[in-house]
Formats: sequence, structure tokens, C-alpha cells
Amino acid sequence: MIHTTIISTEELAQNLNNPNWAIIDCRFLLNDTAAGRVGYEEAHIPGAVYAHLDEDLSGPIVPGETGRHPLPSIETFGATLGKWGITSDTQVIAYDTSGCVYAGRLWWMLRWMGHDGVAVLDGDFRLWQKEGRPIASGMEERSPVTFAANPQPVMAASVDEMVANLSSQRYQTYDARDEPRYRGEVAGMDPVSGHIPGAISAHFAANLNEDGTFRSPEELRARFSQLLGSANPDKTIWYCGSGVSVHHDLLALEIAGFDRGARAYIGSWSDWINDRGRPVERG
Repeated sequence: MIHTTIISTEELAQNLNNPNWAIIDCRFLLNDTAAGRVGYEEAHIPGAVYAHLDEDLSGPIVPGETGRHPLPSIETFGATLGKWGITSDTQVIAYDTSGCVYAGRLWWMLRWMGHDGVAVLDGDFRLWQKEGRPIASGMEERSPVTFAANPQPVMAASVDEMVANLSSQRYQTYDARDEPRYRGEVAGMDPVSGHIPGAISAHFAANLNEDGTFRSPEELRARFSQLLGSANPDKTIWYCGSGVSVHHDLLALEIAGFDRGARAYIGSWSDWINDRGRPVERG
């Protein structure tokens, strides 16, 4: 069985010694970029290797031309996946300590590379620890392999498409940030507040229960049915602040049972505001 959305702590525990499974620790803090690696070295799921958002899951930032977390090149990320011992037959499990926000980034990026066998740990590392499951420390590595990419570039929307969509209205757009940032009441890490005109607020945190696990498929389907209205997922584009938490909504859409096809604007708000001539909406 291939896991493609979420996996329980119990099922992961049963497969800790499965040679065809690769566990990736994606812990990260935007305000302390070293914290994730430090936490990983102190305690992590046995066998897990560490993925750093800036170093492994993002490409070089070009001031004025990219958002804060642009995608790496296909070649660069393929080499990273090969270093982690991931082949086309590998079941990848990603986790973090942030409700699957950073693990969701890796989930989406593997899909973007044409690898469907990837799931995130429901309840994240905090639930794993709470349940008293096995813990390891230090750094770990996996035997390197050659990763064969099958890129899916259509999954990512460009800023030019976003600009064109303002007039064409081909896609309904959604903003995964919290409501105060969406409304423009606060700017967060960005110098400009607000949202892309026409975007609907869809804060990713509403996908989770209070304990950090995902809400049931039925609850998520009700949520996204209301958000989508008459729109089909393949006619939607989702964004956030810098292209990280946006993937949480896309993951939740699939947990809810909607067909794949929703796209991500990776540059997100931090890219949109590079050009002060692009319109901004508030409220």
C-alpha cells in the first residue's frame, strides 16, 4: 500500500525497520533557522534524516525576483533526494513539529518531482513523543542513490499567470495565511500588507484539530466544499506568505477526497509584492 496523504504514528512505528521507507525530519522555525537541526540532533524518529527548509527545500533567493522560499532546480533537488536514498519505489514519510506545515512543503515538492509515495505524519513529532515511541539522537544518513525525476511543472503557477488571472479570472485564488495578514491588519515578515485581489481567505490552521492532527475527511470536505463553491480544484491556485504553508491546504484537499489538480503559487505574497505596481487588496 502506498501512502499519499497522511499516516498515523502507529503505522509508522510498525515500519521503522522497513528498508523501502525513508523518514525525513522537516522541523524549522522561520525566526530561528538553526532550531530545527538542533532539535533533530537532540531527538528524532529513528532512521530519519534532516531536511532544512532554506538549504534543502528552497533554491537561491534573487532579491526583487523571487519570494523568500523559491523552488530549487529539478537537478539540484533530484540530487538532494538521491542523497537521502529515495528511489521511485521509496515510501517517504515527512514530519515536523508545526502541524505538518514544513513537512507539507516536502510532500508537495516530491509530487512536483513526480514521486507520489509520500505522506506526512499526522499529529507530527509531538504526538510521537507524547506516545512514548522510539527516539534517536545525533545525525543520520541514508545510502545515496540516483533519483529519477518525472517533473510536473504544471503544479506550480508563475507570477505572470497570477497577474494575467486578475483579468481573465480563469482561476479562483486562495490565501492560506491567517486572517489578520490576509485582511492587511498586520504585515508579518513582509513590508507590504494585504492580499492578492480576488483571493479568498483559507487559513491552513483550520485543517487541524486542537491536538494537531488533521480533521476528519468528512469535516475537511465540508470546509473545502464551502470554500470552493462551484470551482473545481484544477481551476484554483493557492498561495501563502512565502510558499510553505500553502501546501497544507493542498494536502488537506486530498485528505478530503477532492481530485488532484489545485496549483500552488510558490512565490506567494513575498513574490507578489516585489513589484509595487501589482495591485493589493485589504479588508
